[in-house]
Amino acid sequence: MSETLVPVGDVADRFALAVSTLHYWERRGLITPHRRAGRRYYDAEHLYRIALIRIWRDTGLMSLDEIAAVFAGRTATHNWRDTVESRISAIEAQMEQLDTARGSHSGGQLRRPEPRHLPTPWRQDSGPHTASDSRVRTRS
Repeated sequence: MSETLVPVGDVADRFALAVSTLHYWERRGLITPHRRAGRRYYDAEHLYRIALIRIWRDTGLMSLDEIAAVFAGRTATHNWRDTVESRISAIEAQMEQLDTARGSHSGGQLRRPEPRHLPTPWRQDSGPHTASDSRVRTRS
């Protein structure tokens, strides 16, 4: 039984990608389509990879270099699990920041964020500051 091969144009349409994007991913070594009479065709494994690349790129989860490392598996300099875990940690931190931003307004009114949600340079753990404090600027 032969496997189903999908032409490049159909794959591009299915994933809402430009054909040139698929060609670029091929040049980067992320996908390697079958060739017949100079035309590119993709099998089920290629479609799976394209779906993963699309999800990881659309969500900002990984750069193409990181995706290549994941697809390569363990190399001398990369472990794909480390790459994925690092990106997931970064996304979780971003989600916390977004939750803080969303929580800073309620019913259309802005609320002052709690000090623990402020970036470190603006965190003032030593109490209120006055205009004479060197960290507070005043207009002259």
